[in-house]
Amino acid sequence: MSQDPVGMELSSREPIRKYSLLIALGGNLGSSVGAPQETLKSALKLLQTSGAVIRATSAFYHTPAFPAGAGPDYVNAAARLEAPWDPAKALGVLHRIEAQLGRERVQRWGQRTLDLDLLACDDIVLPDRNTHKMWRDLPLEAQIGRTPEQLILPHPRMHERAFGNRRVRGFDDILMSPVHACKMQYRM
Repeated sequence: MSQDPVGMELSSREPIRKYSLLIALGGNLGSSVGAPQETLKSALKLLQTSGAVIRATSAFYHTPAFPAGAGPDYVNAAARLEAPWDPAKALGVLHRIEAQLGRERVQRWGQRTLDLDLLACDDIVLPDRNTHKMWRDLPLEAQIGRTPEQLILPHPRMHERAFGNRRVRGFDDILMSPVHACKMQYRM
């Protein structure tokens, strides 16, 4: 039997599980690498160097800041990737990349250099269907002042994002993945 450099028999290794992840990217402030569009491009490169394989990306598009008048328009995109990261690990990688590109968590829904949201991971629902439904149905005024204490998947507000409400060139290919994230919103 052959051995790897660590001396472990190669045939005894468990295969590395790959997860299909759907993420949203956005930003409305410049970063150390330039304007928001350049920051999003850098984030995609950092995802790859962190171990992700990017399977599809949407075109970049602009959305107004929320709430209205809260700052410059956002540059947004979405990506489908495959990576050896369970949801908790994926969230950690996304937060690390945000920090690398200057993200400061000062205000919920505030201006930022980069926002990377984990929208879905395979067909995983976290923490459970009832909690997911509660966050999905939370009124807007309650959303502004509350932040979940744990990861909620699929992202409870995914269906309200611009790519859920209008056609964004290139995004259909992302949704036609093993994630089927938008369809999950209505099955629950």
